Amino acid sequence: MKKYIFLAVIALLAYGTLHERGVSLPGRSSSTPNVDRVLQNAYENRQSALQVQGDGVVIKILPDDNKGSRHQRFLLRLSGDQTLLIAHNIDLAPRINGLSGGDKVAFYGVYEWNEKGGVLHWTHHDPSGRHIDGWLRHEGKTYQ
Repeated sequence: MKKYIFLAVIALLAYGTLHERGVSLPGRSSSTPNVDRVLQNAYENRQSALQVQGDGVVIKILPDDNKGSRHQRFLLRLSGDQTLLIAHNIDLAPRINGLSGGDKVAFYGVYEWNEKGGVLHWTHHDPSGRHIDGWLRHEGKTYQ
Protein backbone atom coordinates (compact mmCIF):
# COMPACT_ATOMS: atom_id res chain seq x y z
CA MET A 1 0.00 0.00 0.00
CA LYS A 2 2.81 2.41 0.90
CA LYS A 3 4.35 1.70 -2.50
CA TYR A 4 1.17 2.89 -4.29
CA ILE A 5 0.93 6.03 -2.17
CA PHE A 6 4.58 6.78 -2.91
CA LEU A 7 3.98 6.33 -6.66
CA ALA A 8 0.88 8.55 -6.53
CA VAL A 9 2.83 11.30 -4.77
CA ILE A 10 5.64 11.06 -7.36
CA ALA A 11 3.11 11.24 -10.21
CA LEU A 12 1.44 14.32 -8.68
CA LEU A 13 4.80 16.03 -8.16
CA ALA A 14 5.82 15.30 -11.77
CA TYR A 15 2.51 16.63 -13.08
CA GLY A 16 2.83 19.76 -10.93
CA THR A 17 6.37 20.39 -12.17
CA LEU A 18 5.33 20.03 -15.81
CA HIS A 19 2.29 22.24 -15.27
CA GLU A 20 4.37 24.92 -13.51
CA ARG A 21 6.81 24.97 -16.43
CA GLY A 22 3.98 25.37 -18.91
CA VAL A 23 4.42 21.93 -20.43
CA SER A 24 1.05 20.33 -20.93
CA LEU A 25 -0.20 16.86 -21.56
CA PRO A 26 -2.36 16.06 -24.62
CA GLY A 27 -6.03 16.80 -24.12
CA ARG A 28 -5.56 19.16 -21.19
CA SER A 29 -7.12 22.62 -21.04
CA SER A 30 -5.71 25.70 -22.72
CA SER A 31 -3.17 28.36 -21.91
CA THR A 32 -2.27 29.63 -18.49
CA PRO A 33 -0.07 32.59 -17.61
CA ASN A 34 2.71 30.04 -16.95
CA VAL A 35 2.58 28.87 -20.58
CA ASP A 36 2.85 32.44 -21.79
CA ARG A 37 5.85 32.94 -19.48
CA VAL A 38 7.47 29.77 -20.84
CA LEU A 39 7.02 30.99 -24.42
CA GLN A 40 8.24 34.50 -23.52
CA ASN A 41 11.33 33.03 -21.82
CA ALA A 42 11.93 30.73 -24.79
CA TYR A 43 11.78 33.74 -27.11
CA GLU A 44 14.07 35.88 -24.93
CA ASN A 45 16.59 33.04 -24.54
CA ARG A 46 16.39 31.80 -28.15
CA GLN A 47 15.24 28.36 -27.08
CA SER A 48 13.72 25.82 -29.43
CA ALA A 49 12.30 22.31 -29.48
CA LEU A 50 9.85 22.92 -26.62
CA GLN A 51 6.62 20.90 -26.58
CA VAL A 52 3.96 23.38 -25.44
CA GLN A 53 0.23 23.81 -25.17
CA GLY A 54 -1.60 27.10 -25.08
CA ASP A 55 -3.92 29.36 -26.98
CA GLY A 56 -4.05 32.71 -28.68
CA VAL A 57 -6.12 34.96 -30.89
CA VAL A 58 -5.70 34.99 -34.67
CA ILE A 59 -4.33 38.37 -35.77
CA LYS A 60 -3.38 37.56 -39.36
CA ILE A 61 -4.03 34.83 -41.91
CA LEU A 62 -0.99 34.25 -44.12
CA PRO A 63 -0.79 32.50 -47.50
CA ASP A 64 -0.13 28.77 -47.38
CA ASP A 65 3.47 27.66 -47.64
CA ASN A 66 3.44 25.27 -50.61
CA LYS A 67 7.17 24.53 -50.76
CA GLY A 68 7.70 20.89 -49.77
CA SER A 69 5.01 19.81 -47.31
CA ARG A 70 2.11 22.25 -47.48
CA HIS A 71 1.42 24.33 -44.37
CA GLN A 72 -1.50 26.53 -43.40
CA ARG A 73 0.01 29.60 -41.75
CA PHE A 74 -1.43 32.22 -39.43
CA LEU A 75 -0.29 34.47 -36.60
CA LEU A 76 -1.60 34.27 -33.06
CA ARG A 77 -1.27 36.89 -30.37
CA LEU A 78 -0.67 35.33 -26.98
CA SER A 79 -2.00 36.96 -23.81
CA GLY A 80 1.05 39.26 -23.71
CA ASP A 81 2.45 41.08 -26.73
CA GLN A 82 4.21 38.03 -28.15
CA THR A 83 3.10 36.70 -31.50
CA LEU A 84 3.42 33.11 -32.64
CA LEU A 85 3.42 31.83 -36.20
CA ILE A 86 1.45 28.61 -36.56
CA ALA A 87 2.72 26.34 -39.36
CA HIS A 88 0.10 23.58 -39.61
CA ASN A 89 0.98 20.73 -41.99
CA ILE A 90 -2.08 20.30 -44.22
CA ASP A 91 -0.59 17.29 -46.00
CA LEU A 92 -0.90 15.37 -42.71
CA ALA A 93 -3.84 17.10 -41.00
CA PRO A 94 -7.02 18.86 -42.11
CA ARG A 95 -6.96 22.58 -42.84
CA ILE A 96 -8.90 24.82 -40.46
CA ASN A 97 -11.54 26.16 -42.84
CA GLY A 98 -13.30 29.41 -41.97
CA LEU A 99 -10.47 30.71 -39.78
CA SER A 100 -10.76 34.48 -39.28
CA GLY A 101 -9.04 37.28 -37.44
CA GLY A 102 -10.18 37.43 -33.83
CA ASP A 103 -10.80 33.67 -33.59
CA LYS A 104 -9.32 31.83 -30.61
CA VAL A 105 -7.13 28.83 -31.44
CA ALA A 106 -5.71 26.38 -28.90
CA PHE A 107 -2.52 24.55 -29.79
CA TYR A 108 -0.24 21.69 -28.81
CA GLY A 109 3.00 21.43 -30.73
CA VAL A 110 6.70 22.23 -30.85
CA TYR A 111 7.95 25.80 -30.39
CA GLU A 112 10.96 26.93 -32.43
CA TRP A 113 12.58 30.31 -31.85
CA ASN A 114 12.73 33.03 -34.49
CA GLU A 115 13.24 36.79 -34.20
CA LYS A 116 9.54 37.55 -34.72
CA GLY A 117 8.22 35.58 -31.73
CA GLY A 118 8.59 31.97 -32.75
CA VAL A 119 6.99 29.27 -34.84
CA LEU A 120 4.82 26.41 -33.67
CA HIS A 121 4.84 23.23 -35.74
CA TRP A 122 4.12 19.51 -35.22
CA THR A 123 0.44 20.40 -34.82
CA HIS A 124 -0.53 17.07 -36.38
CA HIS A 125 -0.23 13.35 -35.83
CA ASP A 126 3.02 11.61 -36.71
CA PRO A 127 2.25 8.86 -39.22
CA SER A 128 5.51 7.08 -38.30
CA GLY A 129 4.72 7.21 -34.57
CA ARG A 130 8.12 8.59 -33.57
CA HIS A 131 6.98 12.02 -32.36
CA ILE A 132 4.32 13.21 -29.91
CA ASP A 133 1.13 14.03 -31.80
CA GLY A 134 0.21 17.69 -31.81
CA TRP A 135 -3.07 19.41 -32.59
CA LEU A 136 -4.95 22.66 -33.12
CA ARG A 137 -8.42 23.32 -31.71
CA HIS A 138 -10.82 25.86 -33.23
CA GLU A 139 -14.50 26.28 -32.38
CA GLY A 140 -14.61 22.96 -30.54
CA LYS A 141 -13.07 20.91 -33.36
CA THR A 142 -9.61 19.34 -33.08
CA TYR A 143 -7.34 19.26 -36.15
CA GLN A 144 -4.54 16.72 -36.13
